[in-house]
Amino acid sequence: MSTQVNTVLFDLDGTLIDTNELIISSFLHTLGKYYPDRYKREDVIPFLGPTLTETFESIAPEKVEEMIKVYREFNLGNHDLLVKEFDGVFETIRSLKEAGFKIGIVTTKVLMVVEKGLKLTKLDQFFDVIVALDHVKMPKPDPEPILKALELLGSKPEEAIMVGDNSHDILGGKNAGTKTAGVAWSAKGKEFLLQFNPDYMLGNMADLLDILEVGEK
Repeated sequence: MSTQVNTVLFDLDGTLIDTNELIISSFLHTLGKYYPDRYKREDVIPFLGPTLTETFESIAPEKVEEMIKVYREFNLGNHDLLVKEFDGVFETIRSLKEAGFKIGIVTTKVLMVVEKGLKLTKLDQFFDVIVALDHVKMPKPDPEPILKALELLGSKPEEAIMVGDNSHDILGGKNAGTKTAGVAWSAKGKEFLLQFNPDYMLGNMADLLDILEVGEK
């Protein structure tokens, strides 16, 4: 990769921290309340990535706010029990920070829950900027949140790479003009992500250090 990349933007859920179980459990709890026995685990995997509003609007437009409330109550109540970080994430983020990269988070989650996850995994010390759902009008794959993060960091799209576990992250990065990297540990699977032609596919977060030539002279 060209040495001009100085900025790395990360999705949070399913990329830096393993919230998959928490999210799946939150959806099953919420949908089970309104539609008992209708949804199974595999049915809710496609809901990882879009905003809660988008997902619940596709299911029950008249109950969106109510369902989001039920979801968030369960999600927050079980957060610390079910969330953990992925292998290699802490060390990689620390290495990027020490090497002088500007690093940020661009997520479709609300800020309060983002901060909770970062604090739990001790990643909160590293990020220069967080662009959460409450900060934008249009979530990924719209370029708005990525461009906002770049603006706050004083970076240009061509100097940045967007790392994520979902099509929203890859397409959002492409729409904003950044390089993109998918993560092979995505709950939707590596093959799913490859359809969106990310510039890189990470087998472990530490692969980023090789791509960005961190620690190499």
